[in-house]
Amino acid sequence: MNPFEMVVAIIIVVTIGKVLQARFKADADRGARGADTAEAMRAREEIRSLKERIAVLERVITDNHSSVNLDREIERLRDSDRV
Repeated sequence: MNPFEMVVAIIIVVTIGKVLQARFKADADRGARGADTAEAMRAREEIRSLKERIAVLERVITDNHSSVNLDREIERLRDSDRV
């Protein structure tokens, strides 16, 4: 084997090694990203649940008709306790 063939062989081996190294690193990153995705999905679900609860609380607080009825019911109960 002459020196030129040896240099070409070394370059090919190094190139193949770098390609394989990049592929393994990409696979490892994809696996770690999968764990982040599961955590992100859990966080999204929790945020969705909290938004629903906030919407219910806003509806309860801003619903004047129900609060007026609730005030009347409380006053009626107070009046019945006094008698």
